[in-house]
Amino acid sequence: MQIDLHFGMTWVVARCAGFNTQQAQIIAYASQYVDDATNQGHIKFDNGATYTRITTAHKMLDYRNLQKLKNRQVWIPFHFLPGNGGLPAGSNPSGSFIRKLVCKPNSYVAKDMISECIANRHRPYALHLLGITSHVFIDTWGHQGFAGVQHDINHVRDIKDHNGKIDVHWTQKVANYFKDMIQDDIPSLGHGQALSNPDLPHQHWSYTNGFGEQVERNNPIDFLEAANELCKVYQLYLGLSQTGLSESQKEKIMQCYQDFKMDCGEARLALWLEAISNDEFGLGACQLSYIPKGTGSWKHKALATELVEGDEDEYKFSREFLASDWKLFHDAAKQHRLNIVDVILPRYGICVG
Repeated sequence: MQIDLHFGMTWVVARCAGFNTQQAQIIAYASQYVDDATNQGHIKFDNGATYTRITTAHKMLDYRNLQKLKNRQVWIPFHFLPGNGGLPAGSNPSGSFIRKLVCKPNSYVAKDMISECIANRHRPYALHLLGITSHVFIDTWGHQGFAGVQHDINHVRDIKDHNGKIDVHWTQKVANYFKDMIQDDIPSLGHGQALSNPDLPHQHWSYTNGFGEQVERNNPIDFLEAANELCKVYQLYLGLSQTGLSESQKEKIMQCYQDFKMDCGEARLALWLEAISNDEFGLGACQLSYIPKGTGSWKHKALATELVEGDEDEYKFSREFLASDWKLFHDAAKQHRLNIVDVILPRYGICVG
């Protein structure tokens, strides 16, 4: 999924579940920042202190550089949560090991992830962790059928629209994006070959995967289910009855999926934010914005840097840094990765460390 859902829709669902405006803002920002925390390494302060952040995503250009993509510590815990074939711990799906790594909606692995997140709600970074968990959780619907490793199962052929017609537009976009690569050389990691089709909330499409299996995808239906299940997660977190979204809330969210049909996630987000500011969801009018880097961002507030790319050689240390949203996000990301890689996946016989 893209920024319109990871930030805009996530804020709406958090408010629907019972979080207040400020809490929902933290959850939604952290959810989207999973896609934007692309820098790595440690930062230095003028008093000799250092802080090591965590990378939770790669830039889109890295899809053309397979060596940068071979980082299972990024793709598997943060974007393509293994589904173990939809089976509980101790059971194995039929076929080869790759079947364990394929993403499945609302899997037992995902439920264990939710439990670990809730177990850490006493932490200072609890809401940031919930935002990260939210990102990964709803992506189990968007990324279903794909795995966060380089494998033939991620090969995509014969993408068709809902009328069964070959999507020539997709074919041309693949050719343009990967330039001189032939089909067999295009990185088969995640849904790279499908480009943004798995992430578009209005898309109804089908394709043939690397095992020759025909796959039908109805994103609006899948994503509404994801939103409803995410609401239940938030209600569980708050100790409320897990009733999910109301019918009117479902109808409004589905209307957004169907009406906001542009392929650009930023353009769709602008429409979500306009609807929120006009109180179209009945949650109270609220002016929201998302700034990933530069002035006004979490990083700017934490480190007083206006840089959009790269880092300063040194930052002035302030005690406020220790409680900043930017640091708390990275603290939470470390906890999340530990939960997934070292605690949960081994229960399912999956080792990706």
